[in-house]
Amino acid sequence: MNEKNKRLHLWIEQGNVAIPQLFFQHYKKLNIQDDEALLLLHLLAFQSERNDFPTPNDLAQRLHFNENDITLKLQRLMQKGFLEITQGVDIHGKLYEKYSIYPLWERIMDFIESSTINEEIQAQKNEEGEIFKIFEQEFGRLLSPMEIETISMWLDADRHSPSIIKAALKEAVLASKLSFRYIDRILFEWKKKNITSIKQVEKHTEQFYNKTTTVQPKTKPATENTHKVSFYNWLEERE
Repeated sequence: MNEKNKRLHLWIEQGNVAIPQLFFQHYKKLNIQDDEALLLLHLLAFQSERNDFPTPNDLAQRLHFNENDITLKLQRLMQKGFLEITQGVDIHGKLYEKYSIYPLWERIMDFIESSTINEEIQAQKNEEGEIFKIFEQEFGRLLSPMEIETISMWLDADRHSPSIIKAALKEAVLASKLSFRYIDRILFEWKKKNITSIKQVEKHTEQFYNKTTTVQPKTKPATENTHKVSFYNWLEERE
């Protein structure tokens, strides 16, 4: 093995520093500056070398920052809540200190979770906005202020989901009873029956159709066999 290959072999044996991809994806969004990010990466590198508490001098030997700059950056990272100094006791009972980057990983996960929640909220708002367009399409006209207020009350006051409101609209269309009064009654009855999902709507509708669908006797010619489907009249719902 020549000298070049020996050096390469030694370099490979030293291993690599594992850096979560999430760090690179989100550190800018967390307002971590590039120089602070570089410092955090060097702290990870020192930890992989079993040095959990490198001094500013140790870090200065690998960075283009002097010890004073490094000290200020470390303090800034701790003030931002991305870094902390923890204490422990080794197997010999000796007290030691080390840098912990756990707060950084915790902040990244909180940020991802928060972003996911915000995306879900925005998606829900978009879906709610589509409700008004769908009603206008089905009614073939612009909605009146009172009709817009009614839909808003279904969403905000009655807490019906957009999917449930669309299902009630579909029910009214299929029954040829396209009116806000009829749709409101559907939603009222669904809420009373604790129907809150599309699956529950489908199950309830299927049960009703199974009861009301009639098949003509088989003695009649096949060409005369018909299926008579009745639609649920929600305005006649009784307690």
